[in-house]
Amino acid sequence: MSKQRVVIKVGTNVMTNKDNRIVGPILNELVRQIAVLYENDVIPVLVSSGSAIAGKEILGDCSFTDSSTRRQIFSAVGQPRMMRHYYSLFHDYGMRCAQVLATKRDFAPGKHRENMINCYEGLLSEGIVPIANEDDAVSLKMSMFSDNDELASLVAELIQADALILLTDTDGLYTGHPEADGSKKLSKVHTDENVEQYVQKNQKAEGEGRGGMKSKLKIAKDTARKNIPTFIANGKRENVIVDLMHGKEVGTKFYA
Repeated sequence: MSKQRVVIKVGTNVMTNKDNRIVGPILNELVRQIAVLYENDVIPVLVSSGSAIAGKEILGDCSFTDSSTRRQIFSAVGQPRMMRHYYSLFHDYGMRCAQVLATKRDFAPGKHRENMINCYEGLLSEGIVPIANEDDAVSLKMSMFSDNDELASLVAELIQADALILLTDTDGLYTGHPEADGSKKLSKVHTDENVEQYVQKNQKAEGEGRGGMKSKLKIAKDTARKNIPTFIANGKRENVIVDLMHGKEVGTKFYA
C-alpha cells in the first residue's frame, strides 16, 4: 500500500498574534503534528507563509513605500529566519527539512516543471520535509502567485498529493461572518455548489500576505476538481491536521 501524501499550507494569520508577531508555540504544534503524520506513514509537504512578517520583526520598517520592494526586502531578511525556526523545531523531533523557493514559471510545462518534480521527489524519497514558499526576492510582480494558497495547490498537483489542507484562523467556510448569529459552518462543499455568496466582500487578507477567504475558496474548488480533496481549517485548533487526516469532521472539506 502506497503512502499518502499531503500538502499543508499555513498562513500568516495562523502563526501570528494580534500584534503581528510570530508565535513560537503555534509553529511547534504545527511541526509536532507533521511529525505524527510522518510516523504514521503520511508524507508531508509544508507551504509556509511568514517570511515577510519575520523580516518586518527584525527591520521594524523600511524607507521604501513601493509594496513590491518592501515585500522583497522583508522576505529576503525573513526567509532565513523562518527556516532557522523550522530547522530547530524539526531537529527536536529527529526530522530533517529543506527550503524550496519557487516562482510561477517553475510550474510551467517543460524543463522547469521537470526540475521541480525531481527536487520534490528527491527530498521526499530521502525522508526530508520540503518547506515551500514563493521566492519573493526575485519574483516579478506581473507573474507572482496570487498567494501561497495558489502555490500550495500547484505543489499538491505536482507531487500528486492525496489531500491539500489550507490552514487559516477560522474553523472553515461559514454561511455568513463566522461570529454572526445564525451563521453556520459548512462541513462539506461540492465543487458545483454556489458558496461564493457566503464570502464577506471586505474580508481582510493575511497580514503582509495576499490571501483571504475568497482566494481560499477558489483554490479549494480548483484543487478538488483535480481529485485532490481540499480542506479549509483552523490552524490554531489543537491537533487539527492529525484529526483531518484521521477523517474527523473538522473544517470544511471540498470535493468533486
